[in-house]
Amino acid sequence: MPEAALLPPPAAASSPAASALRSRRRRRAWRRPRGLLCWGALVAFFFLMNWWMFSRLQDPAARQRFRLRRHPTSAANSSLSTLEEVRAAEKGKRPHPVMLTHLLALAAHALAEAESRPEPKDLWKEPVNATLWKPCSDQRNWETSGYINSSEGTNGYIVISANGGINQQRVAICNAVTISRLLNATLVIPKFLYSNVWLDKSQFGDIYQEDYFIRYLKSDIQIVKELPLELQSLDLEAIGSLVNDTDVMKEAKPSIYVKKILPILLKNRVVHFVGFGNRLSYDPIPFELQRLRCRCNFHALRFVHKIQETGALLVKRLHGSMPHLSPLEDNLLGHFAGKSIPSGKRNESSKYLAVHLRFEIDMVAYSLCYFGGGKDEEEELEMYRQIHFPALTEIKKTTKLPSAAFLRSEGKCPLAPEEAVLMLAAIGFKRSTSIYIAGAEIYGGRHRMAAISRLYPALVTKETLLSPSELEPFRNFSSQLAALDFIACASADAFAMTDPGSQFSSLVQGYRMYYGGGNLPTIRPNKRRLANILVKNATIEWKEFETRVNKLIQQTKQVHERPVARSIFRHPRCTECMCRTDS
Repeated sequence: MPEAALLPPPAAASSPAASALRSRRRRRAWRRPRGLLCWGALVAFFFLMNWWMFSRLQDPAARQRFRLRRHPTSAANSSLSTLEEVRAAEKGKRPHPVMLTHLLALAAHALAEAESRPEPKDLWKEPVNATLWKPCSDQRNWETSGYINSSEGTNGYIVISANGGINQQRVAICNAVTISRLLNATLVIPKFLYSNVWLDKSQFGDIYQEDYFIRYLKSDIQIVKELPLELQSLDLEAIGSLVNDTDVMKEAKPSIYVKKILPILLKNRVVHFVGFGNRLSYDPIPFELQRLRCRCNFHALRFVHKIQETGALLVKRLHGSMPHLSPLEDNLLGHFAGKSIPSGKRNESSKYLAVHLRFEIDMVAYSLCYFGGGKDEEEELEMYRQIHFPALTEIKKTTKLPSAAFLRSEGKCPLAPEEAVLMLAAIGFKRSTSIYIAGAEIYGGRHRMAAISRLYPALVTKETLLSPSELEPFRNFSSQLAALDFIACASADAFAMTDPGSQFSSLVQGYRMYYGGGNLPTIRPNKRRLANILVKNATIEWKEFETRVNKLIQQTKQVHERPVARSIFRHPRCTECMCRTDS
């Protein structure tokens, strides 16, 4: 091909038609920027208005404080938000930002409109077939069970030192009771290990009634408060009687204990389990042993009077009257519960929703998720991980871990307060709903809680319901404070968990399922599906969001028997723990 053929035609070789074409292109090119400019101005105006509306939610001066019932807020407490911001400014950090501003603005508008409309009929109720189950794990049938009938505990003594917080310890206690019956051993009142996370020196007798525990289970196992003197001086590690969690696999079958632990017990007369977190399987396990585990959790463990009395005070202030005497209140509050009141006669205005916000800094840091705080958040959480989770920090150095976005899409991130409040608004809780917030200090403090307190001003905690003098006996005892939260959540007319994997929420759910008679609903979000809805924050309309969230919550409310291998503490609807009234 000649070289000239590769060159473009000369500019001078233009025709009248080409001139007209260029003129039309210039006019079109002028109109395009003007159209883009108008569209950009419209989008900017929308986001400006959206920012202005939600800035009211984040403004500490504009939002309502946690409402205090019965007791005035102290000056120190009322200035907490300001102090937090001052400290943050001193450290060069801004208050924690709030995510999902578009949806929160839509929620505020929807709640204002919904205040005059009735709530959904099933909001405060469980499905009808939930009433078919009733508690019955208090019934014993060892004589006909055909499985280790002896309760004399003659094979030796079992000692446990349980780790974790009150929830992990409770599971460990009931597993130890079950293992003691399995091995025909005498159980020594469990000890609790001190944790650098929980910072609580409480022991069994500081939380639960020891004598009641021993007396209630006397037909099942022998329980003593101390080892016999001749065994106390033994070096248990030296003689091979010290058993760590590495020695027994997680959720081990009963046969493992018979094969590995019973010979040690028979030889040394004592076995000491250290840790003992989730070290007994849920299936397969003999019927009466499973029932014993239920009996321990739902009947034998009663809080000490100090906790019962303050718990009754909490429930009284939440309901506006003394707690009515029901099997649940009798178990949680003992003689501090009031007179019997038919459930149908309870004042509608006294209903309250309890929400467990599992959004403490340890949970946030361990999750490896991102919550919109930029570099400040990333650096703060990384520093916390280096101190409290050094193993996780080392793993990050050598292993490629999933991204924060992937973890969120898989439902692995704890729900932030703003995500939780959107769920509550979508399923129909009115702005005037009384809400009890359970949990330790929320990561981000009151600024992070602005999303909830602005949309739901009737918001309370144990710190606002109880006076400083009433709380004083529990200060520096996180497990005892958690027991108060447990009472308030288990007694609530509705309970919302934000992390279905939380052991606290699971135990509360199990208690409500066991004692509720179908009248104590629990809201359990599918976090993976919820994350896939929330990711559309910038574009989704409220009606679509409301419909999709309601659909996923309704699916989790379905009543079914405990699936195989599922925790009986979380899901006691099974024949070992509960009985069907239609059978």
